[in-house]
Amino acid sequence: QLQLVESGGGLVQPGGSLRLSCAASGETFRRYPIGWFRQAPGKEREGVSCISSSGTGTHYTDSAKGRFTISRDNAKNTVYLQMNSLKPEDTAIYYCATNINYCSGYRPEDFDTWGQGTQVTVSS
Repeated sequence: QLQLVESGGGLVQPGGSLRLSCAASGETFRRYPIGWFRQAPGKEREGVSCISSSGTGTHYTDSAKGRFTISRDNAKNTVYLQMNSLKPEDTAIYYCATNINYCSGYRPEDFDTWGQGTQVTVSS
């Protein structure tokens, strides 16, 4: 069974950077588009970014556009999220998930397998 594991979270100051990784185990996920979500305390989970199975197509929600970059290395079964110019409002648990509808949106029904999440905290 496909399993996703996020890593790379941590504590950073405002304006700092982090690179998150989403790695598959048990099965390659090269066939799947992959999305990143985040969930802050007391708030609903929201979509952040999505990347096509080949890596040539990317999408960002407004909160991430211009600051975050999604990429993937299918040989390593890994998707990355480079986060720059971090703000306190970026503080959340970040999750990756397989997408089954071509990164057409962030509807729950379009995402299947989820990782356990990695904590990102942006604070001075």
